[in-house]
Amino acid sequence: MGEARAARAADLEIRPPRQRRSREAWNRVLDAGVSILEDGGHEAFTIAAVCERAQVAPPAIYARTTSKDALFLAVYEHGMQRLRAEQQVFADNGRWADLPATELVRGAVAETVGMFLRHERFLRAVVLTSASHPEIRRRGSRYSQDLGNGFAGVILRAADAITLPDVDTAVRSCFSTVFAASVIRVAYGPGFARPVPVEDDAFTADLAEAAVRYLLSA
Repeated sequence: MGEARAARAADLEIRPPRQRRSREAWNRVLDAGVSILEDGGHEAFTIAAVCERAQVAPPAIYARTTSKDALFLAVYEHGMQRLRAEQQVFADNGRWADLPATELVRGAVAETVGMFLRHERFLRAVVLTSASHPEIRRRGSRYSQDLGNGFAGVILRAADAITLPDVDTAVRSCFSTVFAASVIRVAYGPGFARPVPVEDDAFTADLAEAAVRYLLSA
């Protein structure tokens, strides 16, 4: 079992480029891979398609890895880093300082949902792929927990105003609801879980209102 895991890990390794020209080519490869996922999902993701869109020859990819799955995971991480950069908003004290409890809750919900909506096409491909890709599911779980920690850190600034007996559990449950609703929307579209689809702004406002009423209603 240990040898099998080691072999699997070796298959997924990326040999990082060192020269500037190679780094530039590799970045084009990663950007192209994200674009392909956004346009056609995992089914459209092939090494040939990535080479064509990135305008690189196959050796530019095979110099980094010989595995399509390793390339896919590298593209996944590249796309996720864009979301993780946006998550830094939760650590921005200036964004949240001196806000009343209701605005903390609404703001945390809006920031969370906004990330999903801004990266909707990429996340749709990722979510649908994760059902049959254990490694994407594992990594996605870790990233989701990090997002939840940022969300909770903002709302717990208003812990004294939360009326439920177990504040931390309540905030985590609130995040789970916001997260699940956002996942369903980006993966299956706005009309999947409700008979009359609503615009993104209304969807966000509805979730924020539900969060306020759950956490702050007496």
